[in-house]
Amino acid sequence: MLVYLFDYLQELNFPGAGLFQYISFRAGMALITSLIVSVIFGKRIIRKLQRQQIGETVRDLGLEGQLAKTGTPTMGGIIILSAILIPTILFAKLHNVYVITMLLATVWLGAIGFIDDYIKVFKKNKKGLAGKFKVVGQIGVGVIVGSILYFHPDVKVHQEVASDYKLAPNEKVVSEMHVLDQEETEDTKWIETDAMTTTVPFIKQNEFNYNWLVGNDWSKQYGWLLFIPIVIFIVIAVSNGANMTDGLDGLATGSSAIIGIALAVLAYVSSNAKFADYLDVMYIPMAEELVIFIAAFVGACIGFLWYNSFPAQVFMGDTGSLALGGIIAVFAISIRKELLIPVLCGIFLIENLSVVLQVGWFKITKRKYGEGRRIFRMAPLHHHYQKKGLHEAKIVARFWIVGILLAVFTIVTLKLR
Repeated sequence: MLVYLFDYLQELNFPGAGLFQYISFRAGMALITSLIVSVIFGKRIIRKLQRQQIGETVRDLGLEGQLAKTGTPTMGGIIILSAILIPTILFAKLHNVYVITMLLATVWLGAIGFIDDYIKVFKKNKKGLAGKFKVVGQIGVGVIVGSILYFHPDVKVHQEVASDYKLAPNEKVVSEMHVLDQEETEDTKWIETDAMTTTVPFIKQNEFNYNWLVGNDWSKQYGWLLFIPIVIFIVIAVSNGANMTDGLDGLATGSSAIIGIALAVLAYVSSNAKFADYLDVMYIPMAEELVIFIAAFVGACIGFLWYNSFPAQVFMGDTGSLALGGIIAVFAISIRKELLIPVLCGIFLIENLSVVLQVGWFKITKRKYGEGRRIFRMAPLHHHYQKKGLHEAKIVARFWIVGILLAVFTIVTLKLR
């Protein structure tokens, strides 16, 4: 909203109004604002949750220090959502298709998590919202996000091609240049295409078009039949992974902040023509506004960590965990980096896999031997280390270190081909 005000002030030659034209300035302001909202106003929200006796009901799993968390305020995801939405509305261009998509996904998934927490806390139903309704809600997000990114006319990418490249019906030349390299002259073109192209890591020619998998004859007309189910799968997998990870104080929050910083770097270089050209990555026009959103996301996570680090004064609940995972998934898809999710979100992935492997192996061995056996002492994986006697804070710190290594490796893939 402030962008439009300062655009008007700039027309009036108001001193300093031009600062709002810079993505770096608005991203910095979004980060600071999200920190203020989450730290200062978060404390008030925590007090209100305490007055309303909105506390966590903890099942006794035999873990050290677990029962001491009983009664800790939950539904703190409201703090995170507020700290994301307020700065984004203030500093981003709200007519931008990518901003609209991220706001929609944030509110939608936050609402699903809120309903789940509400049923647990106020209806005293420990199971919360039935799993099938959660999945239906996540599918709804995937369908809407996938449809916007596939069909919206503003969703474009710029690609560099050879001078003799034959244009497809959905492509047009946006610029031509004459390149001189070691006394050899070559004409190249930059084309704009609405094809649903993504980035494949570790490969030199690393751009992949989803439409190719359904046949060139089908082109963009039917490529959505593949793309939208992929979006649905990614949203469900990452949001559930974040939900699984939210089992120790600060684990999901800190991991999400680390992932958010890596996504901010990827979004910035992908939305900047000079950096995209230098790094030889896809240039995505209009995606620079996503940097504002992800800056608010990182600030919200770090600010919430002020109260969520060990010993936690508040839990995010499903209101926060489902939204965090969904935001990461939709953001990665928006900047065409969804194939990097298994690396970048490795913590979420291993937490998910530990549960799948544990349950699967237990069922297989029960049928075979009459008694179920376990791979881990307890799943998700962070509980396995608790059972081994490691302190909660040490487990979280080590998971963060692994997350940082994965985030750095993800950024390095920009040139590692």
